[in-house]
This record gives sequence, structure tokens and C-alpha cells, in this order.
Amino acid sequence: MDNIVVLNVDFNFGYGESTIYPVILQDENEMILVDCGYADFLLMIEEAACKKHVDFSKLTKVIVTHHDYDHMGSLAAIKQKYPHVQIIASAKDAPYVAGRLKSLRLQQAEQTQSILPPEEQEAGKAFQNILKSIENVEVDITVKDEDYFPWCGGIEIVETPGHMPGHISIYLKKFKVLISGDALAIENGNLEIAAPQFTLDMAEAKESVLKLLNYDIQKIICYHGGEYQDNIPAALRNIENIF
Repeated sequence: MDNIVVLNVDFNFGYGESTIYPVILQDENEMILVDCGYADFLLMIEEAACKKHVDFSKLTKVIVTHHDYDHMGSLAAIKQKYPHVQIIASAKDAPYVAGRLKSLRLQQAEQTQSILPPEEQEAGKAFQNILKSIENVEVDITVKDEDYFPWCGGIEIVETPGHMPGHISIYLKKFKVLISGDALAIENGNLEIAAPQFTLDMAEAKESVLKLLNYDIQKIICYHGGEYQDNIPAALRNIENIF
């Protein structure tokens, strides 16, 4: 049994082929999915797991790194099909996942709608409608920075705000692996801050990148881009110099 399984979920929304990389962590007692794609992606995630010889029906938990619609879009579908599954999110992000507070991404979209060029107004409204359509789910376990759980060889929560204030990454000390969510992404082979236009606080995002230098990381798994293993300390410092 592989403790860490990176899923390749391929899709095309009409703008070309894209891939996201949710991660499954597993041991004898737990199977944990980190982030769960857009709405209506459950079947695609199940199929991606099957290709990696993972029995998705054994899922016990889902960790949501943050409440963006491409990370929690299929959360409600998972909870409906697998009601025993526990949902985990940061204490800061949980009210947004559960819908008690309005999505920060929706707030951003609404605020920028008035300054969009006329030719982008319709797309802006369509994006807001997509965000409004995401089903919210109650969070079973809230976590904070440096929380540690013995599951799957040991999981440490690393608060990495910037992209969103409640964003978390997952550090697997035993394997020296970081699951970065959207704190980092791979673009053209380079490690970068994910989607700067969607990063709500760039100064915080840079601080989060520097914080990661305190961890012994030999591999980073980015939700957008996949796996990165090339001189990670140098790559992290380079990000600081770029932005």
C-alpha cells in the first residue's frame, strides 16, 4: 500500500486540457483525500483513484485546504454518497466551507465586477453564479497551525495564509512531503505562488513561502502542477525574489 497517492484528474472546460492533483493518504485505518475538485467531479476522482488501484469506498476523511470552488466543489457529493466521511478544514476557513460566511472568492468577484471591461461583464456574472451554486458542508474537525495527527504516518497542519486567510498545507514529516494546496503551484516547470490574481494577500503569501523553509521538504505536491522535487529551498527563496 502506498501511503501517498497523487491523483491525476484531467478535464476540459472548453479552454484546453487541464489537470488537478488531489492527494490520497492512506494506512490500515484511514484513507484521507486532500481537496476534491470542482462540482460534479466525484466520479472523475473515483475513476482517477481506481486507476491508481485505490478503493475509494474506504474513504474516511476529506481535508479541505481552503474553500475555493475547485477545492471543495464536490465536497457535498462526497458527503452525500459517503456520509460517514469526516470533513476537516482550518478553524478560520470552516465558516466559509459550511456557508455561515459568504465565500471570500465570491466577495472578490462581486467587488471587481464593476471594473471589468464590457466584454468581460457576462463572464464575470457567470463566474459569480458558479460560486453561488457550490453546496456548503458542515466541518467535522477544525484544525490550526502545528496541529498533529497520527494518521497515515503522521500529518502536521501548516497554516499558509495569503491565497486565502484560512489556507492550510499538509506536512508529512515521515516522508518529507508537503501538500501545498494553492500556497504554491508549478508553472512551466517552476515553483510559484498560485494564481496571483486570486491571492487575496500577497504579502501574507510570501510570508507563508518563507515559513516553509523551516520544514525539511524533499517533495511538494501542488494541486495545480503536480509534484516538484528540484532544490526546494532555492525554489522557495526564488519566489520571494520574484514577487
